[in-house]
Amino acid sequence: MVKNPFTPTFGVSPPLLAGRDDLIEEFAAALDDGPGASGRATIYTGARGTGKTVMLNKVQDVAKKNGWLVISETATPGFITRLATIHLPSILMDLMDQGKKRISGVTLPFGAGGATWDNPAAANIPTNFRSQLELVTDILAEYDTGVLITIDEIHYRQIDELREFGATIQHAFRDSRNVAFAAAGLSSAVSPVLNDDVLTFLRRAERYNLGRVSLSDVEQAIREPIQENGREIDAAVCTEAAQATGGYPFLIQLIGQYIWRQHPKEKTITLADVAEGVAAARRRMGALVYEPALADISSIDRTFLVAMSQDAGPSKMSDICSRLGVGTNYAGQYRLRLIEAGMIESTTYGEVDFAQPLLKEYLREHAASLATQIAADAPTSLKPNKSGKFRI
Repeated sequence: MVKNPFTPTFGVSPPLLAGRDDLIEEFAAALDDGPGASGRATIYTGARGTGKTVMLNKVQDVAKKNGWLVISETATPGFITRLATIHLPSILMDLMDQGKKRISGVTLPFGAGGATWDNPAAANIPTNFRSQLELVTDILAEYDTGVLITIDEIHYRQIDELREFGATIQHAFRDSRNVAFAAAGLSSAVSPVLNDDVLTFLRRAERYNLGRVSLSDVEQAIREPIQENGREIDAAVCTEAAQATGGYPFLIQLIGQYIWRQHPKEKTITLADVAEGVAAARRRMGALVYEPALADISSIDRTFLVAMSQDAGPSKMSDICSRLGVGTNYAGQYRLRLIEAGMIESTTYGEVDFAQPLLKEYLREHAASLATQIAADAPTSLKPNKSGKFRI
């Protein structure tokens, strides 16, 4: 039996990355353009499951194919220390352990047995991040190769380390060094970082908010892995599966996995397989995406979303205000917060809708348990009255 080709695991690259070709090409062009290219500092934002970490994986692949050295980190406590005590020293020690400090020839990709070295005396490794980065780029600059550093899950909680990191990268850019930087994070976590008075350098980085993927790209992302692994899916059946994803990248993989699982020994994936697979994927989506996303926001934010879920289509802000018992200015603050978090989006003037497919259905199915949780978390002024309205 052929292995299931779909990969609904956060941070794992799918068999076919849908709808991101332009972004990948932009980053590749920035590496080719040389020091000073704006795309050499890029930040990817978006909600959970939109493929932020996968984009970091892809730009790392691009850099490696161009002979660049790649360092991958996550913005958890101590990431600057890890850069200065593990990543860069390891690179420099690897060079000096071979008794070599200057490159005599490079073949691509660098770091995979593609470099040969002259035989100079070993040098002492500096102890700080900036000096180490300068030494590595000095070695590599003559050969048109450099260093890409990716930082995942950037967040204001690590602002002190991000400030140090940003200052070092900014100096490298000013010195026209072959350094590139790519980061990723939730929109709501990245915005405070970019608004920091010290991190003005990051405000000038290219910023891409990863949203939905077009239906045609989704169909391709479902059809090609199926066909390449020896099975078939009719065009109409593939379209049905693609529409169920809502263009949401993580759901492409999740639905793909479940429709494949229904009758894996059969040659053709049927409409019944899609119906059963979509239902299973929707159930799993709640635990994987919506539960942690709702846990990250405040009780008032959750109340706002529950109020929205009562509508069949987009919600009018006037209706939400009425249900919550609040004024337009107050509700508008939470509207902006939820838009920034990637959970809702503005449709037309005075209306909002859910940005993530199936979230409305999830809220409706779990309305009772969510109301209990909101009431438990919220102060007295937020508890629902007898009519079910929340007074904020």
